Amino acid sequence: MHLKLQDILPVAISVLVIILVAIIEKQNKTFAAITATMPMTIPLTLWIVYSSSGGDKQVVSSFTQNMFLSILPTVAFVIAIWLSSRAGLKLLPVLGIGYSVWALGSGFMLLVRQWLGLG
Repeated sequence: MHLKLQDILPVAISVLVIILVAIIEKQNKTFAAITATMPMTIPLTLWIVYSSSGGDKQVVSSFTQNMFLSILPTVAFVIAIWLSSRAGLKLLPVLGIGYSVWALGSGFMLLVRQWLGLG
């Protein structure tokens, strides 16, 4: 199996961001939160889709449309974990609630995609 730079680089950058957040978190929680929510995976995955499709504009456009619709359940996830943590829940229940909300939202968005004929 021959790995290409486009296969390795996204993983390497993601690991570096996680390490960066772990280091920054000790100094400044706000900056760590901003770093944690930087749009890192979006450009990386867009690069992967662009490269693997040979730059096909239709494929890239469809992918970015699906990303837009997928952001909504992610926002709901963040709201759910924020409210759960404010309520004083421990980490595992907070994550369980967050992922449950995300899963329901993602399922709903899949139905919306089908209803709109977006595949």
